[in-house]
Amino acid sequence: MSDTPERPELPDHLSVDPRSPHHVAAVFQHDIGIRFNGKERTDVEEYCVSEGWVKVPAGKTLDRKGRPLLIKIKGKVEAYYA
Repeated sequence: MSDTPERPELPDHLSVDPRSPHHVAAVFQHDIGIRFNGKERTDVEEYCVSEGWVKVPAGKTLDRKGRPLLIKIKGKVEAYYA
């Protein structure tokens, strides 16, 4: 007997921000891991596997609305359930 609910398939493009059109709330019910260029990343705000990029905060810099300023880094992206 399994108590684990069925995990939805990880999308190609996913964002942490609930205002984004790429935010899928059902995916965030489970732990997600991101491997970027072979290394674990815990600070990823948004990713796209097919285009090969992640968006991460640029230090402690904030935009005018108080959200972290994001930079896009290109490379090999792998998303998985942890």
